[in-house]
Amino acid sequence: MFDQDQRAPADHAVAPVGLVLAAGAGRRLGQGPKALLRINGAPLVVSVSSTLLAGGCSDVVVVTGAGAADATHVLAGQPSVRTVHNPSWVEGMGTSLRRGLQAIAPDRDVMVTPVDRPGITAAEVARIIAAHRPGRITAAAHQGPDGRLRRGHPVLFDARWCPAASAAAHGDVGAKQLLREQGAMLDLVDCSDLEDGSDLDVPADLARWVRSPIPAPASGGTGV
Repeated sequence: MFDQDQRAPADHAVAPVGLVLAAGAGRRLGQGPKALLRINGAPLVVSVSSTLLAGGCSDVVVVTGAGAADATHVLAGQPSVRTVHNPSWVEGMGTSLRRGLQAIAPDRDVMVTPVDRPGITAAEVARIIAAHRPGRITAAAHQGPDGRLRRGHPVLFDARWCPAASAAAHGDVGAKQLLREQGAMLDLVDCSDLEDGSDLDVPADLARWVRSPIPAPASGGTGV
């Protein structure tokens, strides 16, 4: 069991840090790293980071892996956005969550989302931040075909829960186990009116989004 009360309370007057997990190679999608996929003219890693900032995050940390040099290139000049590289990205998303949390000051609340969420909106981010209560975990939820709410992303971790989320992350497993075990501390915020919570996973998912051509890598390389 994790004891989140061993840490000093966060200053909740300070907006959360956004954390974008953008290290994957996108093999199932077959379009190269999803971070670099252009949706409505912008690489996903740029649009998702910008959405977190527009919704109220103070700054954004992007974890890179596959295509790291190109992701860093397209983010160059983006205000309040920095990248950290995950050398273990091939081991799975859990390693990226851990790497990102370790790169953020321990007294900060952190809002986490994978990069493959083209539908995420600033209004959704703002709603989660407004609903968050100190000491808890707050997540977006969306109605499934059966009408039930399903937990999705983004997820806002109070600073007290970040060490537990980092410890729980391993391989391709993020914080799912922690969220199951600590369900009493989890608040779901219905965002079904804003978007449906879908992500880009397989080629069939691409039909939902307007795409522009994917340019050749600007840096001349595909990774670090």
